[in-house]
Amino acid sequence: MVNEDDVRAVLELVRPSLQADGGDVELVSVDDKGEVTVRLTGACNGCPLSVLTLSNGIERILRDRVPGVTHVIPAA
Repeated sequence: MVNEDDVRAVLELVRPSLQADGGDVELVSVDDKGEVTVRLTGACNGCPLSVLTLSNGIERILRDRVPGVTHVIPAA
């Protein structure tokens, strides 16, 4: 099971990079399968590069630093 506090701590590490570009990230949920749902806000919401931000940035870092994270998905 993924520790939600660990996920929040890692999101705090990536948050300054997103905020520097006018965006931000919110944790929505963490499930038993290791899927982390996040909501991109500000300039990141609807940005054409948000898919890359999720997969190559947030997901990669979470998978490296939080045991059990399998996937990061955007909130609808």
